[in-house]
Amino acid sequence: MTESSAHILVVDDESEIRELLSDLLDTHGFFPLLAADGGQMRSHLSESRVDLLLLDLRLKGEDGMELAREVRAVSEVPILMLTGKGDETDRILGLELAADDFMMKPFNNRELVARIRALLRRSRPTVAATSEEPTQGGNERLCFDGWIMDLTARTLMRTDGRLEQLTFAEFALLEVLVKSPNRVYSREQLLEATRGLQADVFDRTIDVLILRLRRKIEPNPRQPRYIQTERGLGYIFREEVKAC
Repeated sequence: MTESSAHILVVDDESEIRELLSDLLDTHGFFPLLAADGGQMRSHLSESRVDLLLLDLRLKGEDGMELAREVRAVSEVPILMLTGKGDETDRILGLELAADDFMMKPFNNRELVARIRALLRRSRPTVAATSEEPTQGGNERLCFDGWIMDLTARTLMRTDGRLEQLTFAEFALLEVLVKSPNRVYSREQLLEATRGLQADVFDRTIDVLILRLRRKIEPNPRQPRYIQTERGLGYIFREEVKAC
């Protein structure tokens, strides 16, 4: 799959928005799939290839956040949610539970396409090295305290072989931290490093992604050992990291 040939599923109950997004995606070489509600969304997901989900948070009679959580429970497909300007609390909760990114309506077309391309780049599968030639193809792996992070295959697993499922935003953030242990990063630096885009971000984006990571990898999320908070400064990865 190339970024431009990706299948993008648009879920929005406003026909004008669906048509606008369909034309925009088609113009940039994407293949748009359209759904007006959760039922149509489920049909597309079961019957078609979907490389990214573009989901409206406020659907008539349905909760976009619940739909996102439903999708995330069975799939790691990137989810970009569209919200109103007054929905910051919902954006924070959505990032914590399911979504990979948010944009506010009305959105800038160029910015939206850039966000879509960024999520697709992060989600693009890579060919992992074979067991017979474990380092062929240049797989870069970093290890810390019983975890193996394969930066080429974009996987995180325990040394006993158990795989930990990370969203694309979670993996991107952890990669930045693990690559530079014992360095303090401000929220702004982490946003720039993981997203590369300045528009439509909000202060707690990094905080909720850190929370999600701690729940998945920390021995005790309430007393973090790896990802620690530097009060007034940001976050730091405290564990020893080595190539493996």
